[in-house]
Amino acid sequence: MIIVRTPLRISLGGGGTDLKSYYSKFGSTFISAAINKYIYITYHSSQFDTKIRLRYSRMEEVEKVDDIQNEIIRETFRLHNINNNVELTSHAEIPSGTGLGSSGSFGVGILHAIYPNATPEFLAEEATRIQMDILNNPIGVQDQYAAAYGGINVYEVNKNGEVKISPLKSYAEWLRLIDVLEQRLVLFFTGLKREANEVLKTQKENAEQMEETLHNTQKLCYNIKNALDEGEFRKFGELMNEHWQYKKQRSPIMTNPQIDEWYELALKNGAVGGKLVGAGGGGFLLFYTEDRERLIKAMPLQHLPFKFDYEGSKVLLNGPHL
Repeated sequence: MIIVRTPLRISLGGGGTDLKSYYSKFGSTFISAAINKYIYITYHSSQFDTKIRLRYSRMEEVEKVDDIQNEIIRETFRLHNINNNVELTSHAEIPSGTGLGSSGSFGVGILHAIYPNATPEFLAEEATRIQMDILNNPIGVQDQYAAAYGGINVYEVNKNGEVKISPLKSYAEWLRLIDVLEQRLVLFFTGLKREANEVLKTQKENAEQMEETLHNTQKLCYNIKNALDEGEFRKFGELMNEHWQYKKQRSPIMTNPQIDEWYELALKNGAVGGKLVGAGGGGFLLFYTEDRERLIKAMPLQHLPFKFDYEGSKVLLNGPHL
């Protein structure tokens, strides 16, 4: 039996430029942080049962890989010759469709269960290939890389899709600042779920406007990196607010009057800046604040405490069930 724990993520800068439609023309730089909210994959090969048994948000029991309805599991099993005698179970701490990169984490976690000794590089690249090239989902590379590597990293993607990863600072330097940043970033669940692929499809339909806003987002990312590098967190919060103004232009369903009302309420109660995390349309609102308790008390939304994760996808058990 193998048990794998794979983190979810929040985007700190440059989100959206990791889409192939953008980086294949201009390259991309984005900053992503893994958090201590996880997807757990349990994987077991049976000597006595030839069926494929799956448990995630639904249950499947099939004889052949081609009959699997979950497309990420189906294509991962197909490409890696998992044909029968297997049971896979997934448990998530956070609902899917809420902007924290769950599909990317799910794909990485499945691969890690199949290959428990795999490198983060293999996990990120292969999970990306399956979802972007095989399934043709309109996603980017961010979620898979953040899930595989963990940490708070700057990711640079060239036009060929090759990714260079580097931490913002040495972790020794970050230890002096990380507690401050964690305490000043606050997540709220809007209660609204959406299909990320649907939001991203609407962005493709408005490609020219999308490209222009992503140029601005990319420029902001470099400013965000400098602010984080120097520990100028309030400036980072102000840049988050600027980023949100650009992000709202990407899609007509990026936000709605209720989300806008919550956002304005946060700004009136201690938030310096914020944004919806992920593709948009729902999920989690992330804010930077220097008056944490005031903000939490004022918001009529569920607060989700979190810390950063530095381990990335991790095998918790590789052996007999205990």
